[in-house]
Amino acid sequence: MKNLMFCGASALALLQSAAAAAQAHTLAEDAAAFGAREAVDSVSLSPDGTKVMYLTPGPGPKTYGVISSLANGKSDVFVSSDGEPENLSWCSYSASDRIVCSIYAIVDTMGWPATMSRKVTLGTNGGDPKLMSRPERYTDAYLRGSDGYILDWRQAVDGKVLMARTYVPEEGKIGTNISDSKEGLGVDLVDTRTLRSSAVEPPNKQAAGYLTDHVGNVRIMRVIERERDGTLTGRDKYFYRKKGDRKWLQLVDFQKDQFEPETIDTDLDQLYALKKKDGRFALYRIALDGSLAESFVAADPRFDIDRVLVSNDGKKVVGYAVAGEKSKKTYFDPEYASLTKALARAMPKTPAISLADSTPDGNKLLIFAGSDQEPGRYYLFDRNAKTLNEAMLARPELEKYRLAEMKSVTIAGADGVQIPAYLTLPPGKDPKNLPAIVMPHGGPAARDYWGFDWLSQFFAQRGYAVIQPQFRGSTGFGEAWQNDSAVKNWRAAMTDVASSARWIAAQGIADPKRMAIFGWSYGGYAALRSAGLNPELYQAVIAVAPVTDFDMIKTEANLTTGSKIVGDLIGSGIEVQRGSPLKNVDGIRAPVLLVHGTTDVNVPVRHSDKMAEALKSRGKTVDYLRYPGLDHQLPDAAARTEMLTKAAELLERTIGH
Repeated sequence: MKNLMFCGASALALLQSAAAAAQAHTLAEDAAAFGAREAVDSVSLSPDGTKVMYLTPGPGPKTYGVISSLANGKSDVFVSSDGEPENLSWCSYSASDRIVCSIYAIVDTMGWPATMSRKVTLGTNGGDPKLMSRPERYTDAYLRGSDGYILDWRQAVDGKVLMARTYVPEEGKIGTNISDSKEGLGVDLVDTRTLRSSAVEPPNKQAAGYLTDHVGNVRIMRVIERERDGTLTGRDKYFYRKKGDRKWLQLVDFQKDQFEPETIDTDLDQLYALKKKDGRFALYRIALDGSLAESFVAADPRFDIDRVLVSNDGKKVVGYAVAGEKSKKTYFDPEYASLTKALARAMPKTPAISLADSTPDGNKLLIFAGSDQEPGRYYLFDRNAKTLNEAMLARPELEKYRLAEMKSVTIAGADGVQIPAYLTLPPGKDPKNLPAIVMPHGGPAARDYWGFDWLSQFFAQRGYAVIQPQFRGSTGFGEAWQNDSAVKNWRAAMTDVASSARWIAAQGIADPKRMAIFGWSYGGYAALRSAGLNPELYQAVIAVAPVTDFDMIKTEANLTTGSKIVGDLIGSGIEVQRGSPLKNVDGIRAPVLLVHGTTDVNVPVRHSDKMAEALKSRGKTVDYLRYPGLDHQLPDAAARTEMLTKAAELLERTIGH
């Protein structure tokens, strides 16, 4: 256990953990410990492997960028954001003396919250900050929401990066016909020290994304289909280039959710892509020599292939991952297979092992290791010295806790389906007749994963059994299970949620008279709608940032280019009203806790505002935590702590503790 490095409150929590380990955990202690934001996020290893850079939380929504020495643990703050409204998303090295950070802010645009993001480059001491975006002019035709993204870090050797940049045309200067008409997404080679740049790919109005071959050449272009009025259809088209050729050739014609390019293997000159096979994403290799010769690589009979695994320099594909009951990684590169096995033997209690970053030569690797009962630890692995030293803890506040095991279970659904789910039981308790919480995930095009989950672990710590159903509409299990969407087909999803509640009671694990439901985002929607459909199942409802009205979502989308996509997702007719909690408040009998941030871009706060009003107008019991200035994730430890406290108090009043 060496070189434990933290900043501010995180370090204090670690120092206090040993003394607190023997104490009984009060609700206040539990809520503060589990409500704390991760102490280490957005990790980047310096090119020489001597320092590590990461983001760590300060008070409230404040975030610090920190650089720590791996030799002596000395830490220095080089940048910070106060969250009012600027926030740090990530930081990474572009050279040994230069950093690129992404910042974002949620701003009001005529009554609607919108996200604006920018990339800034600065020195490792925080000095000499520069915006990396194209210059913004008063003559610009519109305000860009994003300035682009880093397409290729080029191994952070010389401070030059390939950046996909957003170009905005001028409307025209008064008294002259001269104006800049360049528009769309282009690619520039940008020097992060001087901001000098050279064009690599001219801006293209139709382009929505690019991939390179990791040696400076743009080889794949994504195009989004639009109607004549600019409305998005949800279909994508891909083009490619042969090596040494500038001509774009068609790779895949317009289609929806059938093809996802992953990366180019530089030496093979082949694209690795996920493509549907028997209704699930399988992995293929496609030659980029003009033949488009396709080779099947791998598929799983139950789950989608999740992603490819690449070498530390990004140039070589070394394996692939499948997110089944647990994440499973398969390496077909002998060197990486051997390394992974060695790391697994060295850290048997943390099977979720991944490469967080590495030096350009691959000699020093920053390894993340975690599990369901381990929030995560970072290690520095030196291949030459053959040493593995612990560097950082993801959540030092939880060192004093015995965390719960997360088990994969299968639930027999009401209409014959087999529902995958995760079950988390309170540690040290007999799993019989426990108070229980059903916790549907957000999305809905998402899923839960095996591993540490701060919400289920908090509730398990408080004595509750937690069941997380992967209802129909969840991703990762193939297109048949995704079932178009859990919005349009909300009845199937809600049937699966109810089945999970009945299952945990039928197993004798849960007391059927002491059950509650908790959800965030779509999960919040599911909590509210489930409570209305099956009021006999739940004695309490907790909904964080919930969607409450499908019609409201459609109305909001009508002002955007995504109106058709949202309309297709939700559907039309009477089922839209029947599926909306706001239109079906009368069915809810249990007391409700609503939680929402006022600058939520994903789900506008008016969804909870109107739900709270509707519940109160019908004499329902409702408590509402409304957080000014916070977005969808509630990135504030104080807010999360209060949310957990209020949730636990409601549960104790209704289903016991």
